[in-house]
Amino acid sequence: MHTLSFELSATDGSARAGIVTTRRGAFPTPMFMPVGTLGSVKTLSQDDLRAAGAQIILGNTYHLLVRSDPSRIHRMGGLHGFMGWDRSILTDSGGFQVFSLGDLNRVTEEGVVFRSHFDGSAYALTPERSVEIQHQLGADIIMAFDECAPYPAPLAQVISAADRSFRWAVRSLMAHRKLSEEHRDGVPPALFGIAQGGTSLWLRREQARLLSRLDFPGCAIGGLSVGEPKELMWAVLEEIVPLLPRDRPRYLMGVGYPEDLVQAVACGVDMFDCVIPTRNGRKGTVFTNTGRLILKSARFAEDTAPIQEDCPCEACRQYSRAYIRHLIRSDEILGMRLCTLHNVTFYLRLVRRMREAVVAGTFDQWRREFLTGYRLEEGNQ
Repeated sequence: MHTLSFELSATDGSARAGIVTTRRGAFPTPMFMPVGTLGSVKTLSQDDLRAAGAQIILGNTYHLLVRSDPSRIHRMGGLHGFMGWDRSILTDSGGFQVFSLGDLNRVTEEGVVFRSHFDGSAYALTPERSVEIQHQLGADIIMAFDECAPYPAPLAQVISAADRSFRWAVRSLMAHRKLSEEHRDGVPPALFGIAQGGTSLWLRREQARLLSRLDFPGCAIGGLSVGEPKELMWAVLEEIVPLLPRDRPRYLMGVGYPEDLVQAVACGVDMFDCVIPTRNGRKGTVFTNTGRLILKSARFAEDTAPIQEDCPCEACRQYSRAYIRHLIRSDEILGMRLCTLHNVTFYLRLVRRMREAVVAGTFDQWRREFLTGYRLEEGNQ
């Protein structure tokens, strides 16, 4: 019996609009999840997130393990109680972060032994341990432990990582079922599986079919946006997303820029997360309907316009581009916060606009118009 459900509300071609219901409530799809790695979306308060329209945020098992104590967070009411967030939370398994450590880890069939990038302490993560930590954190959606191959990588390495990820998905599912049976203090979380396979279409097809046979309430696509050309990523999505179960949410991990979200929704993706809006915001780069603006640029020094005219966020309602540029160039925290708040609001409005277009049956026209008007390098001109 799954603790998460997905209702498909409308389709337009391969694009979908739906409703995901977790134990914390429902949220519409397509949906973007702001990244709160350590239980905090950098520079934003939980009230900021609610004002921006966030319905679900993401936390990370690796970072919460090496910088905190999952058992202590559990005693504090899980991430929800600890951080004062009453909406849904998804936690990543920590797999991507562990494998990005490179020479700080050692991979075996059992799991990964690694040293923290923070203080050098030794840790071990297995599928079973990752799932246990995520249960302690109390997330509503948790992820199977997986191995992400880099790009580029030899095909043999990509195959090995994909096959091991599937075996680890089986072990994650078994550990989750055992912990769920012991869950006496409420409804257990929902576990999503992750399909790997790099940019190999035949391997991706095989992994998508294998993962679809397991009883996960949702399926994720991992191992993209790790350095491959955008066109190649989009080709992979177009090929494999339709192979994932139609009646389950499809989650593209760690992606991406606005144009990536638009193309992925066209392929049938429902959920996204990425650090791009928050990381770029802290550096003074903001997103608008016509492209990215680098507010440090001299051309904004006396620009009295808001970042975007029709945006309801605090940054656009109250401040000019010139003032925010001054804050960013002065390393003022307010500037970082305002740019981040705008970007998160922009992303959440973007997925809402896509949903509206799918429901109206005009998504393909909307997509063409958006991509035509969206200049990728506006801020550099």
